[in-house]
Amino acid sequence: MPATGIASAAASAYLQAMTPPDSAPAEVGNAPAYSVSELAFALKRTLEDAYGFVRLRGEISKVTRHASGHVYLTLKDDKACIDGVVWKGSVRGLKAAPEQGLEVIATGRITTYPARSAYQMVIETLEPAGVGALLAQLERLKARLKAEGLFEATRKRALPSHPTVIGVVTSPTGAVIRDILHRLADRWPSHVVVWPVVVQGDQAAAQVAAAIAGFNALAPGGLVARPDVLIVARGGGSIEDLWPFNDEALARAAAASAIPLISAVGHETDTTLIDFVSDRRAPTPTAAAEIATPVLSELRAQVLDYGRRTYRCTFHGLDTRRTRLAAAARGLPRTADLLALASQRYDLAAGRLTAALERNASAHERDLTRASARLTPALLHGPTRAKAERLTGLAIRLDAVGQRLPESAARGARLPELGQRRDAAILRRVSRAAERLGHLDQMRASLDPDRPLALGFARVHRGDGRLARSGAELAPGEALSLVFADKAPVAAHVDGAPALPGRVSRRPGSALAQGDLF
Repeated sequence: MPATGIASAAASAYLQAMTPPDSAPAEVGNAPAYSVSELAFALKRTLEDAYGFVRLRGEISKVTRHASGHVYLTLKDDKACIDGVVWKGSVRGLKAAPEQGLEVIATGRITTYPARSAYQMVIETLEPAGVGALLAQLERLKARLKAEGLFEATRKRALPSHPTVIGVVTSPTGAVIRDILHRLADRWPSHVVVWPVVVQGDQAAAQVAAAIAGFNALAPGGLVARPDVLIVARGGGSIEDLWPFNDEALARAAAASAIPLISAVGHETDTTLIDFVSDRRAPTPTAAAEIATPVLSELRAQVLDYGRRTYRCTFHGLDTRRTRLAAAARGLPRTADLLALASQRYDLAAGRLTAALERNASAHERDLTRASARLTPALLHGPTRAKAERLTGLAIRLDAVGQRLPESAARGARLPELGQRRDAAILRRVSRAAERLGHLDQMRASLDPDRPLALGFARVHRGDGRLARSGAELAPGEALSLVFADKAPVAAHVDGAPALPGRVSRRPGSALAQGDLF
C-alpha cells in the first residue's frame, strides 16, 4: 500500500475511535474502544512503516548533547520544524557535527514518542547541505580553535636543522610519496618512515590522527626509529576531497604532537584546518621535503669554506707569532755575550790556581822541615806527641793536595785550547760586523742624492733653495738653479708655461713633427 493510503487509513481509524457514542452509527455501536497506548503505538507503527526512509533538508536549531552520548536537535525551515535524535552509535559516523544554524541533509526514519504524543526523526546520517554550509561550519570551528590558542605562533615548534629520521603520513600508492622520496634523495638522504593512511573519505581524518599519535608514541631508540619531523601530505582536490583535513579531532591531534609537524595538504591555494595548527605549512608535498631538510651540497660547500677560513686564520696566527718571536729574539743578548765575562773570570782563576797551590804546598813543606829539626826523641812524649800527630795529619793532607795537582795542571793545559776558541769567536764576530758594515755602505751609496748627478742628471732648485719636484709648480719667468755632478750651480729661468705631461708639440717647425713619406 502506498504511504499516502496507509496514512489515510490510520487517520480514518483514529477518527472512528474518537467519535462520541451518541453520534456513532448503530452498526458500530458494539466496536471495542482503543486505549491511549494502543492508539499511540498504532500510530507509531503506521508512521514507521510509511516513512521508514526519509531524506530531510533543514536548518539545525536547539542542539542538546546528553550525558548518555545521544544528541537531540530540531530541524526547521521557514514554515515548520521537526524534532530529531541521533543515537550514540551514529554520532561518530556523521559527516558534519551538529551545530546551531547549520543547514544539513538528514537521512533517517520517522517515529513517534508515545509518552508525549510527539513524532520525531531518528537521524542516521547527517551531511552539510552545500559548500556554503561547509565553509560556514569550518569558520565557526576555526574561530573556536583560535580562541583556544591553537593557532598562536608562540606554541609552534622549530624544525630540526639536520633531521636523521623523517615520518611521512600519506597514501602509500599515490604520487605524493614518490615526489617526497625523490626530493629527499636529491637534497638530504635520510631514513624515511611512512605511515600508510587513506587521504580521502570518511575514515581519512581518523587514520591521519591515529598516525600522528602513533608517531608520537614511539620511544627514542626503539625498534622503529622515532622521527625528528613529521610531514602530513596529500595532493590537490576539491573542497569535499580535502574536507577530512578540516576535522576537529585531527586538528587537535596535530596541535598536541610533540614532534614538529609540516602540513602539505593540497596545492598553494588550498587551505585546510590542519595548516593553521601545524608548526609549518608547505604549499606542496615537494616543498614540504625542501622545508624539512637542508641541501647536502650547500652544507659541504659551507664546511669546505669553514676549513679554508680556519686554515688561513691558523697560518696567519702562526706567522704573526713567528714574527713576534723573531723580534723578541733580536732584542735578547747572545749566549756567547752572556757567558763571555764569566768565561774570562774562570780562565783567570784557573790560571792562578796552579801557582797558588804550588806556593801553598812549598810553604807547608818548609814549615814542616823547620818544626821537625827542632824536635828531639825526648820531646816526643806528652804534649809534644799531640803536636807530632797533628803534623802527621797535615802531612797526609798535603800529600792529598799534591795528588790533586796533576788534575789542576790538566785543567790549566786546556787554557790554550780555550784561547784558540776565543780568538775564532772574535774573528767570526768581526767578520759579521764587517759584512754588515759593507751592506750599510751599499745602502748609503744607493740613497746618495748626488749619485744620479754622475749619470747625467741635474737637480733643479727654486729661488728659495727648495727642490722643484714637478713642472706644474713652476711659474713663467721664475729663476732656477741647476746643480750638476761638479756641484757648481748654473742659473736658469722658466721660459713660458710648462707643457702638460703626455703632450708633444706637433707644430710644423718642431723636431717631432710628422715627416713626409715621399
